[in-house]
Amino acid sequence: MDNLLAGYLPLIIFIGVSAVIGLALLVAPFLVAYQRPDPEKLSAYECGFNAFDDARMKFDVRFYLVSILFIIFDLEVAFLFPWAITFKEVGLFGFTSMMIFLAVLTIGFVYEWKKGALEWD
Repeated sequence: MDNLLAGYLPLIIFIGVSAVIGLALLVAPFLVAYQRPDPEKLSAYECGFNAFDDARMKFDVRFYLVSILFIIFDLEVAFLFPWAITFKEVGLFGFTSMMIFLAVLTIGFVYEWKKGALEWD
């Protein structure tokens, strides 16, 4: 019975450490946060308009463009990880198909750059 319990000891330690870290991350903001935020802290953040205004107000289409570009290039990385893990098994065909994929994405990135989609001004 002691051998069985000793086998679960690393799992119990892992659960304990993760619980302590989780609780510390939940409690830390209440301990280190300002109690009286200044007006700058309460101002609009990143989106450019106040958070508690009308939900149907118009805002710049560049926010959509930036989010779509982020999703496109984030998915590129999502396809690179499995390819990198199975790099030896896919052979030359897998390598060339990934290079074609990366070339198409690079051409799209250069096109967006030349069109000024990455400029915020």
